[in-house]
Amino acid sequence: MNTSVSFSEVPGWLWVVLAVVWLAEVALVVWALVVLFRTPEERIVGGKRWIWLLLILLISTIGPIVFLLAGRKPAQAADPLAQGAPATSTTDRAARAADVLYGTGQAGPPGGGDAPGSEGGPQ
Repeated sequence: MNTSVSFSEVPGWLWVVLAVVWLAEVALVVWALVVLFRTPEERIVGGKRWIWLLLILLISTIGPIVFLLAGRKPAQAADPLAQGAPATSTTDRAARAADVLYGTGQAGPPGGGDAPGSEGGPQ
């Protein structure tokens, strides 16, 4: 029984599918390598970059996926309020948070003279 198939007997659509799968694999490996070398050393799980490099290169599809899902520690979230001067009390922090969220505009008191329909005059 002869189980070998010559390249000329493989249908054209199968070559296209194989090329797409191969390009996806190469793209996945390149993406994982770029992320690996851009990630700071202290965020890499295990602390050794070369271990992940071997895993990505030698374990074809699974290696890059494992690294991208579990090979990095989460980055510290940036506090937008920490950019200015340090707040001294909870009230100051709340005021700064309100300024960051809603802007620093000074609104008049509710029911003040700026409201539509409050033209002033005797009541």
